[in-house]
Amino acid sequence: MESVVSELEGTLLKDSDTFSYFMLVAFEASGLFRFALLLILWPLIRLTDSLGMKDTGLKIMIFVSLAGVAKSEIESVARAVLPKFYMDDLHMKAWRLFSSYDKRVVATKMPRIMVERFVKEHLRADEVVGTELCFNRFGYATGSVVDDSISQRVADIFGQQGAPTLGMARSSHHSFMQLCKEQIVPPFVTRQKQEQEALRPLPVIFHDGRLVKRPTASTSLLILLWMPIGIILAIIRITLGFTLPFWVIPYVSRLFGGKVVVKGTPPPPPLNGNSGVLFVCTHRTLMDPVVLSSVLHRQVPAVTYSISRLTEILSPIPTVRLTRIRNVDAEKIKEQLSKGDLVVCPEGTTCREPFLLRFSGLFAELTDRIVPVAMNYRVGFFHATTARGWKGLDPIFFFMNPRPVYEVTFLNQLPVEATCSSGKSPHDVANYVQRLLASTLGFECTNFTRKDKYRILAGNDGIVSYTSFAERMNKLVRTFKPFLH
Repeated sequence: MESVVSELEGTLLKDSDTFSYFMLVAFEASGLFRFALLLILWPLIRLTDSLGMKDTGLKIMIFVSLAGVAKSEIESVARAVLPKFYMDDLHMKAWRLFSSYDKRVVATKMPRIMVERFVKEHLRADEVVGTELCFNRFGYATGSVVDDSISQRVADIFGQQGAPTLGMARSSHHSFMQLCKEQIVPPFVTRQKQEQEALRPLPVIFHDGRLVKRPTASTSLLILLWMPIGIILAIIRITLGFTLPFWVIPYVSRLFGGKVVVKGTPPPPPLNGNSGVLFVCTHRTLMDPVVLSSVLHRQVPAVTYSISRLTEILSPIPTVRLTRIRNVDAEKIKEQLSKGDLVVCPEGTTCREPFLLRFSGLFAELTDRIVPVAMNYRVGFFHATTARGWKGLDPIFFFMNPRPVYEVTFLNQLPVEATCSSGKSPHDVANYVQRLLASTLGFECTNFTRKDKYRILAGNDGIVSYTSFAERMNKLVRTFKPFLH
């Protein structure tokens, strides 16, 4: 059996600097104060590294970002936040070489708890050797680590199996490299076997956290300097949304850095006595229905579920709160459609990555006047939705971005033969609309649901594992792929 041991930083990941990952943990697990403190200490950390005292710099980062943080909170950040940033920095050639071996071990100087989830589930590693954190009896990190040799622990893993076949690292002087039969340093060359199989790591579909970009020292400084300005800007933008007529908002928003790009032709408002149109939208942020209403120049009620009361209060459009009781919700939607237009997001929850979750078929049962709308957005600093934080802050974080951009694409109203009126099942109609919207945005369709998202982010492995979800997703993508071209 062929085996490989690979360094994580600078090998499987392109960047060898771990500072930004500790900044992420500091921000998401503890807040702005610890984030700022770690940034202030960055020059000292760099000085210790330049003097060859790399363990000192690492211990400073570990202590400042993790001391006093509950183990469960560290695990939550490692599960829901960090994988997205690891994946963005993944060195694909190194990973393909790594994945072509039968037994795969990753060595890292970061705490094992910060990388294990990503490395095992997305990179398909068998074992992880990293720095071990110390926790007190109450489950809080002390900020200290267990001093242990990485090379010794790698040797213990292989035991009687013999030496690893290949060692991958930035330098042949890395401690575990001396244990390996072969050694390789960058640039990495993909083996022919792996090129033929064209494997890819399991994608990160669900992730959480407020920060859009990996907080390197320069990016972190920009974020800290921008936040006071961003808060003032958010207050101004929200106030204008409350006070100005809807038809004015798209024009005024440009004066304050916002932009809305509209494609396609929106339908006219319903005539008196006629039922309204059901706008079926992709769900990117909580702002989707509000942006749609501003484009239509009128207040269109939106179907909501599980949003905070503060968000409802701040909302400039009417909201229709669902109960998740099917017959009750159906009556609510029918009643609203009899009065006029309505917005619904059948995914039931937001997804940040270029994937669409499974569409609920309820909307297809209630009307044949369906207009699909592809919504997408771009922000610079802060994500507008979160599963871990207080949802009431979601619109505020969205408006804190320097130049938020929304893209709204209206598709043609579904022909009658594509609706339930022609005898199609709600499930078929929902899948058809999902494929239309995915094709418009260049996204991939999945079979994931709202429950799947929160189970994955919550780490309920007793119920389901991320790997099984990703395998289901890949199977569904293969099924839908012919429809996306």
